[in-house]
Formats: sequence, C-alpha cells, structure tokens
Amino acid sequence: MSKEKIYLSSPHMSEQGYEMQYIREAFETNWIAPLGENVNQFEKELAAKVGSKAAAALSSGTAAIHLALKAAGVGEGDVVFCPTLTFAATANPIIYQNAIPVFIDSNIETWNICPKALEQAFEKYPNVKAVIVVHLYGLSADMDKIMGICKKHNVVVIEDAAESLGTYYKGKHTGTFGEYGIYSFNGNKIITTSGGGMLVSNHEEKISKVRFWATQSRDNARHYQHSELGFNYRMSNVVAGIGRGQLKVLDKRVEKKRYIYEFYKHELEGLDGIEFMPVNEWDKPNFWLSCMTLHGKVRPLDIMSTLEKENIESRPIWKPMHMQPFFSKYDYIGTDVAEDLFENGVCLPSDTKMTNDDLTRVVNIIKELW
Repeated sequence: MSKEKIYLSSPHMSEQGYEMQYIREAFETNWIAPLGENVNQFEKELAAKVGSKAAAALSSGTAAIHLALKAAGVGEGDVVFCPTLTFAATANPIIYQNAIPVFIDSNIETWNICPKALEQAFEKYPNVKAVIVVHLYGLSADMDKIMGICKKHNVVVIEDAAESLGTYYKGKHTGTFGEYGIYSFNGNKIITTSGGGMLVSNHEEKISKVRFWATQSRDNARHYQHSELGFNYRMSNVVAGIGRGQLKVLDKRVEKKRYIYEFYKHELEGLDGIEFMPVNEWDKPNFWLSCMTLHGKVRPLDIMSTLEKENIESRPIWKPMHMQPFFSKYDYIGTDVAEDLFENGVCLPSDTKMTNDDLTRVVNIIKELW
C-alpha cells in the first residue's frame, strides 16, 4: 500500500486559480506593501460572508484576539475568562494586556466552554472584563446559554472562531454573536492566506480604531506622530489576495470536511470504545478536524504512532491551558472534562485533498489495532 504523505490539514488552493488572479493583480499594480485593494476588499467580502458590519484584516488570529481585548478595554489586572481546552494563542493575548486569565472547563455535550462552570466562575469573580468563547475544531459552543449568562453579568464576549469559519449556530455564523469575533487563516485552517487573521464586529468605530492601532497608531499628520502605542499587525495586500480567492471556495471546503467526518464515523464508530466529537441539532459545524475519543484497550498514542509509521499525520486533542507549565499558576474552574478529552482524544487526518483511497487507507490501519 502507498506510503505517500497524508497531512492533518494542509493548505488547499482553489482548483480555479482564484488566488493567483488577485496576487497577479497586486504585483501588476505594485501593491505588494501591507495595504491595498486586496486588503480592503477581503475585509468587505469576509464581513459580508459572515454577516458582520465591519472587519479588520490582520497579521494573525492571535493579533485579532489581542486587539479585540484592547478594544474591549481589557488592561492590567483585569480578569478574563477563557476556555481551558484550546490552543495557547487564545490565552496568550490576555497576558499581552497584563490581564489575568481564569480558565473554564468544557462540557462533554459541546467540547466547548461549559455554561455551568461559567456561572460558577462568575460567582467567584463577579468583576470580569471579558469572556473569550472558543468554537473548538469547528464545533459551535452553546451560544444561547453562554450569551445569556454574559449579558446577565454585563460582560464583553469575544469569540475565538479561528477554527470555525463556515460553522453555523442556529443558522448564524459563529464569530458574530459576541461584540467581537476572530478568524484565523493559518496554513492548517479551512481556508488559508498562509498566515493572517480577521477581526469582525458590528461596532464599526471600534474596527476603525483597531485598524489604526494595527498600523503603528500613526496619527493623521504630515510627519510621523504617534499619540498611542501601536502595533505592526496589518495584513499584507498579497496575503489578502490569497484570502479573497480562498473565500470563494469556503463552502466547498466545508462540504469536503463534512464528508471526511462522515466517512470516518461510518467506518469506525462501531469499534469498541470509540466516540466521535459531538454534533448538536443546533450546530452546523465546518468539521475543521475530525476528532474522536477512545475509552477502551486502544489508546490515542497507539493510533497516532501507528499512523505516523505509515507517513500519516494525526494529533492529540489540545492540552488544557491549566495543565500547561506557563499557565498553571492561574485559576481554573471546573472538574476534569477537558483533561479527559485531552487524555483520550485524537484528531484524525482531515486534509481536504484526501481521496477515498486515502481515507480507506487511514481507517484500515486503525481497524487493524482492534
């Protein structure tokens, strides 16, 4: 059997070459600098796609979270609630703002922030500046419950939708429920610009301010004048061209991700101890990664090491933030749901370029372990 490399989730340019059209235009007009028409149009097109009033194209999803926190007024000593089950890029910007993260457990029904644990956190920390909600692996968090709790406590909600562009909660795009939403276009995301991110909001004046901060906070003056701390966070015009082309095939990529998930579930769900990530009736995920948990004799490391020997990528579920050496000193509210998901979970290869032969190859290798 072929040992050709199968990736977890790699860049997939459009078959129609949309990206090259915009890149070529940037080169032909010599707009290869950070700003230009591709940046302006990518912001408008992404905002229109998800149903938000305004967007700022930035250098990364991390930069987008950072400036969302800044726009929300988060500063030194402020408490910010953050899911523990996430990538470090969700939590790091809290530290950039000299704020204090408090990590919240997941629930098994969504794998995302647990509303009950969130309520408990508010009881312990009533004066919270912001809540970051993550839509993990393209699975929507339970937004009605979460937004209800946050509105009751009058706190700003920032949605980390880095992994969930194209996911809907009750017919509405994730990333558009809170005051701010962020998307990532990192190389492994469902669409990519090689690197980059977007901050969306219905607060158009806040997005305008974010663009200002992201462009080194350069004042409107003939000379270089800076009255505020600035950041070099703007997206390149060339990169934005890739994003414009990728956005045209987002729906197609979501369709393929769903197909991959359903293929795995059909072939593997009957094996002893396997349970796939939860899909709720109100959730229409983008299935960025197909993930499952194992509670039997076969362990995640068995699958990952066996696939690795066959030149196939897979990954563990994110290690919770409260278990990370850097973040272990910060408070954690919850039980052991996130830890259990980490210890028993595995992300299967979910590359949209995978063929049926590739998928069959993966499941046959896994089945041999039972």
